[in-house]
Amino acid sequence: MTSKIHNDNDNATERTPLDDRQNEVEDIERIPQDRFKSDSRQLVDRLIKLGVVVLLLVWGSLLLVKTLKSNNTEPESVPQYSFPNPNVTVDGKLKVSFPNVRNGTFKPKMHNIQWLIHSTDISDDKGLYVTWQDDSYVIKSVSDKHFEKVLLKGKTFVQDGHNMTIDNIVASPDLKKLLVKTNTIKNWRHSTIASYFVYDKSSQTFSHIGDHITLAEWSPNAIDIAYIQDNDIFLYSTERGKTTEQITSDGSSQIFNGRPDWVYEEEVFESDKALWWSPDGSYIAFLKIDETDVKEFTIPYYVQEENSIYPEMRSIKYPKSGQSNPLVDLYVYSTSDKVSFPGHTSKYFQDSDNLITEVIWVGRDNVIAKVSDRSQDLLKILEVDANKRTTEVTRIESSQGGWWEVTHNTIHIPSNQKFNRPENGYIDILPINGFNHLVYFSPINSTKPLILTKGNWEVVNGAAAFDYDTNRVYFISTKKSSMERHLYYVKIDRPGIVHKVTDTSEDGVFSATFSSSARFMLLTCSGPDVPYQKIVDLRSTKKDKHIRGNVLGETLYYLEKNEELSEMTELYKLPTKKFNELNLGKDANGDDIIVNSFEILPNDFNRNLKNHYPVFFYAYGGPNSQQVVKTFGVGFNEIVASQLGAIIVVVDGRGTGFKGRAFRSLVRDNLGDYEAQDQIAAAAYYGSKSYVDSEKISLFGWSYGGYLTLKTLERDGGEHFKYGMSVAPVTDWRLYDSVYTERYMHTPQENEEGYDNSKVNNVTSIGQAQRFLLMHGTGDDNVHFQNSLKFLDELNLNNIENYDVHVFPDSDHSISYHNANKIVYDKLFNWIKHAYLGVYLL
Repeated sequence: MTSKIHNDNDNATERTPLDDRQNEVEDIERIPQDRFKSDSRQLVDRLIKLGVVVLLLVWGSLLLVKTLKSNNTEPESVPQYSFPNPNVTVDGKLKVSFPNVRNGTFKPKMHNIQWLIHSTDISDDKGLYVTWQDDSYVIKSVSDKHFEKVLLKGKTFVQDGHNMTIDNIVASPDLKKLLVKTNTIKNWRHSTIASYFVYDKSSQTFSHIGDHITLAEWSPNAIDIAYIQDNDIFLYSTERGKTTEQITSDGSSQIFNGRPDWVYEEEVFESDKALWWSPDGSYIAFLKIDETDVKEFTIPYYVQEENSIYPEMRSIKYPKSGQSNPLVDLYVYSTSDKVSFPGHTSKYFQDSDNLITEVIWVGRDNVIAKVSDRSQDLLKILEVDANKRTTEVTRIESSQGGWWEVTHNTIHIPSNQKFNRPENGYIDILPINGFNHLVYFSPINSTKPLILTKGNWEVVNGAAAFDYDTNRVYFISTKKSSMERHLYYVKIDRPGIVHKVTDTSEDGVFSATFSSSARFMLLTCSGPDVPYQKIVDLRSTKKDKHIRGNVLGETLYYLEKNEELSEMTELYKLPTKKFNELNLGKDANGDDIIVNSFEILPNDFNRNLKNHYPVFFYAYGGPNSQQVVKTFGVGFNEIVASQLGAIIVVVDGRGTGFKGRAFRSLVRDNLGDYEAQDQIAAAAYYGSKSYVDSEKISLFGWSYGGYLTLKTLERDGGEHFKYGMSVAPVTDWRLYDSVYTERYMHTPQENEEGYDNSKVNNVTSIGQAQRFLLMHGTGDDNVHFQNSLKFLDELNLNNIENYDVHVFPDSDHSISYHNANKIVYDKLFNWIKHAYLGVYLL
């Protein structure tokens, strides 16, 4: 979109304001000297005429000033908008504001518990878990409220004269030892580098495993610990003389063993782990990731070192769209034979840059890997036999016009004749008639599944747990509504019959974690009301006296009721949140476009007011994502509604998740098109309401939402959205990582036109908005600052000036370094406040 001045001369160069100014000087110098040889009469006449002109200008200026003063010093063209009282509502209740959100007034307390397996017999489940209580790490039992065993007191210990702070602990399966993590340093989004110790309860001593460790994990035998140091895997024995055995030796800055590289951590596993123990600890499966051919991206850090006069340059291997991917293979190590062998997963694909997206043990000797092609159109399930050291393809799945989303919820179902499970199997998730559902494969190499669930609703993520004694498969789904999450179960010996676990007669968003046998669960309700957590015995047939949330099982006790938060919601008047399904018109086939949406109405909302309320759209809109879900939350949106009197609108347009494959896969190979159309249609809908000021409709988004903000402004051309705020946006999908982008866009080589269209192109159209704001962190290792710089360059080339920029030195994608997170939201708030005041109209 480079703008140049051309003439008939092929060698003409672009002219600058400096060139024009120089020409003016040259023109003055060329004026003939005889023009100044006039008589005195001509000079007097000219002075008189000049004086008259000056007097007229002065009189006109005074008249204009008087007029402006009579109109409150504001031009008539600037509309006036008065913000509501920032502290209290009309009925005297307190309002949401930055201070009470930032101090945690509305933040619910939530607890994570570490369920334990303390028996070789998984059915001997006492519901043991580890929690932090009374300044100690404690084991408790949900089946015995009097049971309590202190694992470790306090969060510090002394080692070699140094005080060590405990960051995390993991109990060994036999509960006799603890794996202790200290000196933790953040690496990437999910990974850390730390020192590890083993605490022996019997001797009350700490043994040092090592420093600079990126992952450590207990073996099921409670004796060995696999850990990763300098990208190599080691085995530490807590009994055999506390010895260390090295499993791999090729680890380097290019080779990652047992841990993901940047792109696998960010886009595939969303964790720091690429290592899996077999059920009895006989084997370790791990990935070997080779980044040798992946190009580096260097990020300068300007303020990390206070006294440095040169920026610190950090490089990461970052595969951009269409560029070389890391090469990956699955290896299996035998702890008895002390040898590793490869699965040779790439030989089952035409190209070598396939992706391994999930690994799970499905028996003592068998491990399966989900392996897809680079663009995630084709999925192959490979079974590796660790005993025979063989690999075979058990089934092949096509994407049916969509893509294979990464999941990590495949569950092994062990054989048990008593419970009608003659052979080993596993539960997976597959699209059934366009919706994600549970399927059961048994035996392991079966190609035809038993369909457990079906219907025009979706299972979320996969199976949550399996009860080995009742054959129940627990799962979260959208069966009631795509805006809710309820817990259900289905039995593998009675497929298709779905039972409710949570109460679907009331709105709710539930999640659950389960004990080793899935008899007990920690049930968490995240909304729409104040969240709570409780422990439930799912096998109990007693009538539940505390019926709230669940309709199956017995509530043993509440872990958290958030009673203080409930009291706060009585003192404060929260803006009203309403969930809707919007009809945005017809699509190309003549079908209705129905999308999920919610609106937050400001305090003391009055729909009888005319042309009054600003509308603040918040968007994310990424493929298979969801924002419109009935969770409890008080944050930036509620602050804008309360303090600025704006209506908040969030729309999950086409391409978002949990409404079926057809709805989400529509955006394949063409990101930014349908998503922008739907935001604009929603803005037109709200702009037509009598109580809305259609000149004060704005859009804000971060990350993919920042990208969608720019694409929406580009498509809209200032017709509906007058203001936009884009934070950390992608502006060209060629600049983003390959694994995420190619899942939805294929490669640039395969889809050049799609990449061209999806790029933020028409900055002139974006400039038709009244004004827009761009913010980005220079240390963003996810969406590189390069995206914003290229966009700014296009603005310069096209003479677009109606925008503001704020840059955050060294901040990553979260924009939080050196107080940046406070500043970014303060800036957003004040910027849109000025927009609603009409400041940008002057």
